[in-house]
Amino acid sequence: MHWNIKEIDAPELAQWYENKAEGFRIIDVREMNEISGGTVPGADPMPMATVPVRLNELEKDRELVVVCRSGARSAQVCMYLQQQGFDRVYNLRGGMIAWASSGQQVALPRAV
Repeated sequence: MHWNIKEIDAPELAQWYENKAEGFRIIDVREMNEISGGTVPGADPMPMATVPVRLNELEKDRELVVVCRSGARSAQVCMYLQQQGFDRVYNLRGGMIAWASSGQQVALPRAV
């Protein structure tokens, strides 16, 4: 079965912040030691290995943007979430590398 992963780039995600307010959620799937160096503002830390056991924390009726370092791990998580019935899932193209290099704000992570 082929999964079509929706992607969002850093400038578009920055626009979402301005236009959608609380209408979406960002999940950072990197390891905690990576996340501690900075993440997308408002992102919730959920390391990739914990996603299957934390599915109940995610809302199927809400847009979810998944973030990692380069976009590879988050793409895998997006595929997994689609397999679990989530259809409003977006991969941040280029991950934190693209987010930071496009001049977007990097914030300290929220407490777990």
